[in-house]
Amino acid sequence: MAKDARANLEDMAGQLEQALGGNLVSLVLYGSAARGDYHAAHSDINLLLILADASPAALRPVGPIVHRWVKAGHSPPLIFGEAGWRSSTDVFAIEIEDIRQAHRVLRGRDPLAGLETSPADQRQELEREVRAKLLQLRAEYTASGPHPKALGALLVSSASTFFALFRAVLRLQGSVPPQTPQDLVPAAARLVGFDAGAFDWVLARLAGHPAAPLAQFDRIAERYLTAIERLAEYVDGM
Repeated sequence: MAKDARANLEDMAGQLEQALGGNLVSLVLYGSAARGDYHAAHSDINLLLILADASPAALRPVGPIVHRWVKAGHSPPLIFGEAGWRSSTDVFAIEIEDIRQAHRVLRGRDPLAGLETSPADQRQELEREVRAKLLQLRAEYTASGPHPKALGALLVSSASTFFALFRAVLRLQGSVPPQTPQDLVPAAARLVGFDAGAFDWVLARLAGHPAAPLAQFDRIAERYLTAIERLAEYVDGM
């Protein structure tokens, strides 16, 4: 992460700490910025904020801070009440394990300490998410296919979601997922049996390398969609 982004993040953390006082339980950085593969053009700075009290009244002091953060182009933090966070292990099992693998505590205590998810819950959420994201991708591919710029934007914007699902599959099969997309994609492809080359164009774009413009219903996008269809088949058979 660039020096200015780190400075903005630390400023945000300090403002939240001051505004929340003892109501702040944890503020955690997760995602690409914590994994070390953050790229300003394509990546978000992902934050998890856990409060002792997350009622509407308790959120008011941080409203202006979060508003400025979002206005600057960042995603708003995920905000949990402490009790809700600890009771969400069955619903957000994949997200919790993904955060566990790559996170940095900015303020407060580590919310992953002592928190456990079950493989059964991870598996159930994984199948639901893969099927839902495949349906969404198929519909958006159909709509954006005639428009090359929109098609390219779809591939780039959807990639992080599928990388998270790749990590979930690898974890469930007993592997430690690689941190970077360049290593993650071939590892998932070997396990699931899809064409790793289907992601070459996206990986190049995410890394800031030159990538040829797509054509209408480009073969690159078709291969990408086919790879996700194979992922759904694999998860269904797990």
